[in-house]
Amino acid sequence: MPCLSRVVAFSFASLAVTGVALADPPAPPTQAKPKQVVIISFDSARDISQWKRSRALAQRTGAHFTYFLSCVFLLSQETRKEYTAPGKTAGKSNIGFAASKQEVTERLEQIGLAAHEGHDIASHACGHFDGKDWSKADWLKEFGSFKHILENAYAINGITPEPQGWRDFARHAVVGFRAPYLSTGKALYEALPAAGYRFDASGVSQGPAQPPTAGGITRFSLPQIPEGPNARPVIAMDYNLYVRHSGGFERPSQAEEFADRTYQAFRAAFDTQYRGKRIPLELGFHFTLMNDGAYWNALERFAGEVCVKADVECISFRDYVSRQDAKQASVGG
Repeated sequence: MPCLSRVVAFSFASLAVTGVALADPPAPPTQAKPKQVVIISFDSARDISQWKRSRALAQRTGAHFTYFLSCVFLLSQETRKEYTAPGKTAGKSNIGFAASKQEVTERLEQIGLAAHEGHDIASHACGHFDGKDWSKADWLKEFGSFKHILENAYAINGITPEPQGWRDFARHAVVGFRAPYLSTGKALYEALPAAGYRFDASGVSQGPAQPPTAGGITRFSLPQIPEGPNARPVIAMDYNLYVRHSGGFERPSQAEEFADRTYQAFRAAFDTQYRGKRIPLELGFHFTLMNDGAYWNALERFAGEVCVKADVECISFRDYVSRQDAKQASVGG
């Protein structure tokens, strides 16, 4: 809201002399803070129930998410040999494949619904292999496999009918990437723009950071945020919290405690930015319900409080990049 100029109250004697009431010069307008951006994403995007749960959360809160899809979940045991990872034989994957043709059908339906609702479908590669030692050619092979399998998923699996516009969506909608294990290297960043990607979300930063753009790729980083009684930094991702809380082993009896600790860490990190510089806050999740769903429960509590605020936007990586591109084009024009 623009600031109204403050009228100075003079004494009656002063008014008698001048005959008019003077005012201070108008105060310079206070620059409004930008909206606080929160970017929530999911890796692998496997379980159908979690697709539905995340989409329902988005509908309740007005949020848009990024789903980093592993393309092996678009192949069943019967069609798994359609994928060959760099240096591997056909049909190998670190995370398995879809259990059945029916599961692939349901997942494709969820992808289509999410895309229609404005969510961002991005790449988590295919077989969840660690590509830190891959060459540029290896990465391009993996990216080519992702694109081929996504584009031809209906045909490969014999699923009919194929939705109108599916192939065009598969060719053009996927513009972002997150590396399995957050494992990156020079070859990856050479391959990403060559494969047509616009952003990478594989980084880790000491705290929330403005994403730089280098070599045509906007690079996002999951922040380390203070967590727990001693406020020790931890990467703002459910798996890292799972390891912190229970050593990577299930402790369902402590799920409520872990959920509250996670929520408190998310909320404190959010409040720091909301009251301060309003640097985008990134949070990462998987579809796996670790510690009896503690981290999803914390996410739903957090998003239900902050994403509905008038001066907060829970948006996808793709939307953030598109807005920045539009701003730069406007300035350049």
